[in-house]
Amino acid sequence: MSTNYEQHGDTLDFIAPVGGVVSGKPVKIGTQVVVPQVSAVEGAVFAAKTTGVWNVAAATGQAWGALVTLYWDDAAKVFTTTATSNTKCGHSGPLGKASADAVALVKLIPTV
Repeated sequence: MSTNYEQHGDTLDFIAPVGGVVSGKPVKIGTQVVVPQVSAVEGAVFAAKTTGVWNVAAATGQAWGALVTLYWDDAAKVFTTTATSNTKCGHSGPLGKASADAVALVKLIPTV
């Protein structure tokens, strides 16, 4: 049996960026969008989920079908279908969302 396995990897520790992080509000760390499990001030270590399905902020004015590719708009702090200048990081939930909805289910996917 291998002896170098560390962990499953769906929850990892990170250093909070400028402005800190808020529990449950997605944040971009490097090229990955994660969901902090605790709030943390800038420079503090915090645990965050790298996968899973989350009810999070979504761009209004966009209707999403099921399992549409989504991107993180780091300026607006919402998930969107707009690829330009944004980070690919997930899929919409199985029911999609209506255009007026400001929150929606998002399945995070690992990015490379």
